[in-house]
Amino acid sequence: MSQRWFRLFLFLMLGLHTAQAQTATDTLRLLMPDRVWDGEQMHTGWAVAVQGHLIVYAGPKAGFSATAYGKAPLQTISLAGKTLLPGLIEGHSHLLLHPYNEVSWNEQVLEESAAERIARAVNHARATLMAGITTVRDLGTEGANYDDVGLKQAIDKGVIPGPRMLVATKAIVATGSYGPKSKSADVDYPKGAAEADGVEGLTKEIRSQIGKGADVIKLYGDYYWGVGRTARPTFTQEELSVAVAVASSAGRPVVVHAVTPEAMRRATLAGVATIEHGDEGDLATFQLMQQKGVAYCPTLAASESIALYRGWKKGQESEPVSITKKRQSFAAALQSGVGIVFGGDVGVFAHGSNVQELLLMAEYGMPIPQVLKAATAGNADWLQLPNLGRIQAGKWADIIAVAGNPLENLQALYQVQLVMKNGVRYK
Repeated sequence: MSQRWFRLFLFLMLGLHTAQAQTATDTLRLLMPDRVWDGEQMHTGWAVAVQGHLIVYAGPKAGFSATAYGKAPLQTISLAGKTLLPGLIEGHSHLLLHPYNEVSWNEQVLEESAAERIARAVNHARATLMAGITTVRDLGTEGANYDDVGLKQAIDKGVIPGPRMLVATKAIVATGSYGPKSKSADVDYPKGAAEADGVEGLTKEIRSQIGKGADVIKLYGDYYWGVGRTARPTFTQEELSVAVAVASSAGRPVVVHAVTPEAMRRATLAGVATIEHGDEGDLATFQLMQQKGVAYCPTLAASESIALYRGWKKGQESEPVSITKKRQSFAAALQSGVGIVFGGDVGVFAHGSNVQELLLMAEYGMPIPQVLKAATAGNADWLQLPNLGRIQAGKWADIIAVAGNPLENLQALYQVQLVMKNGVRYK
């Protein structure tokens, strides 16, 4: 082959490669559903266009023009009868746990190998993504050290399918408060979280976790270590305030497990981002949270799941006291106007069934439009994810489609027909 023909051959091959690359990355995909929940309200007659990893158009079908995007090839995806939503954002998960009616928490922490827990987590991540949850805030490995960081990295690299992850690594507990605990005071079991105390201890542990890859810091503001195993505060006001100051200096938010009003009050005054559970929260406490800009993650599905595991037959017998208290605390939260984070503590119950929490939020009195917002735009705001949670030009293309209209029936969220994360279609 002459040098001239060789150069021409290389030019043609380079052109073909470039064209293929453009087709793969620059194809304009036009989604045509019956309706679009944009994160805050529902629209009919809308189309959504995606190019690469971004949403480039969201608005009336009549307003879309493919010529505005150059010569990119156009692919139209018909979604008749379906609703488009932003990928749902789960605010409280544990991908390294599985339901307690399968294996108890103690046994998972003490007896399951790291390999088994990671293998399970790979399946959990896939199930979560296929259920339309494209982002999770994973709040503690529960004895699995820093394996959430590795799981997150594997997902980001495309090694395994799964949701985008914000990870907390090890939760932080006061010495002596957390489990597993032996019946003998002479035996000390490995813990499901990191023990740290005082200004120096907390500072060192928080900085260590940030160095290992933590996106968020989680503390247990109270636990069942009071007389008669009652819930009592663990960290002092000073300790919580120090934790927030240390984490904030590195740009990490702090979240606190708290079920008692006193622990919730201390965490709120310390300036945490969210409070998890709040089983005994009262109106005054939620009003303080609302005033201070602290959001509430109620984890209703975990509470109901634990009650069911203990033998409660929902709909057939009266509620246990724990569920009645939970209803009362959630009602007080709604009355106060505090921000509500969608997060079910999934791992206590099955991964992939995350929307149980959303159905319970509606059952307990939250209007369905507010429920849908909590799972999309609301969580994007509270979890500081500005590129997610809304179907809007310029946002990342995390999009799902469900059969039917979730504003009319939230059960539609179980009928996930399409899952796109960062512009890549997984379903």
